Amino acid sequence: MSKAASLIDIKGIRDGLLVKLGDAPWPDLQVALIHAVDERQAFFKGARLALDVGSQVLHVAELAALRELLSERGIFLWAVLSESSVSEQTTQNLGLATRISKPRPEAARSAPKSGVDETALWLAHTLRSGVRVEFPGHVVVMGDVNPGAEIVAGGSIVVWGRLRGVVHAGAQGEASAVVCALELSPTQLRIAGEIAVSPKRKGKIQPEIACLQDGVLVAEPWQA
Repeated sequence: MSKAASLIDIKGIRDGLLVKLGDAPWPDLQVALIHAVDERQAFFKGARLALDVGSQVLHVAELAALRELLSERGIFLWAVLSESSVSEQTTQNLGLATRISKPRPEAARSAPKSGVDETALWLAHTLRSGVRVEFPGHVVVMGDVNPGAEIVAGGSIVVWGRLRGVVHAGAQGEASAVVCALELSPTQLRIAGEIAVSPKRKGKIQPEIACLQDGVLVAEPWQA
């Protein structure tokens, strides 16, 4: 086994691939990972990747650069696991998940097959312009989604704040998905294959829920 290969460990998980990095300087780990990807392009093409960086301390520029290198190769980096609070904050700032789901074996065996991953991605911060979040299940944002930010979810999207960016719920065709926000003013909103832009608001701002009714996107007051 080459030195580069010994620095990374790859295994399949329900959400895609999990890559665990060994103990080495970050530049060496990045080179090893990209080398592994380039050697097995067909295997990695289109993969959803979660990265376990251990105790590595990563800043936004470093992680953003790696995400861009992976994106250029058709790989979507959606989660980074870390023992470092600095790296965890960096991960959150880039709109990536910091945990991956670990369902109980018995639940996984008995759960009915569904087109939507019923897990949820919890983001406890505002999504700023330029941030793109993609997740196969539901996405919950405890903050705003600013103009220029984008969320693509296989399930529903809940924003406990102002939704002013681009959102696509039910991205794999799940027509029962919904989009909820305390202020629903998206640049663009999609559910399954239907698309709409936010009309000019009239009257008082209130929590709203958008859903498909008879194939048409509608927004209604979001009430208990």
